[in-house]
Amino acid sequence: MDDFWRLAQYVKAALEYSAGTHTLEDVAQGVEEGRFQFWPGINSAVITEIIVYPRLKNLHYFLAGGDLDELKIMRPYIESWGKQNGCTRVTLAGRKGWARTFLQDEGYAPKWHILSKEL
Repeated sequence: MDDFWRLAQYVKAALEYSAGTHTLEDVAQGVEEGRFQFWPGINSAVITEIIVYPRLKNLHYFLAGGDLDELKIMRPYIESWGKQNGCTRVTLAGRKGWARTFLQDEGYAPKWHILSKEL
C-alpha cells in the first residue's frame, strides 16, 4: 500500500468527480480487500473494479489520474489483465474530456450518457 499512499493525490483528485460515492480511505480499503485493483505508475494511478453481470464480466475503470502519457502506456496492460481474468467488456465513467484523449484512438466511444438525481 506504500505506492497507493505515494500516489494518493491522483486518486483523490479523481474522486472529486465521483459525486461523493467514496472517500480516499474507502478506496484504500477496497484495494486492501481486493474489491478494487490498484495500478500504480510513476506519476499516475488507476483504480479498476470487475463488475460481474449475469452474461458478462466487465472491467471498469473507476478512477484514474496523473500523467496522461503514462496512463496511455498503462492501458493495454490493464486491459490485458482484465481479459486474462475473463472480462469481455471494458467501461469507464468520467468527465466528458476523457472522450477527447488517447482513448478515442484506442477504440473507446461514448455509449451512454449518465443522468443523476438526488433523492
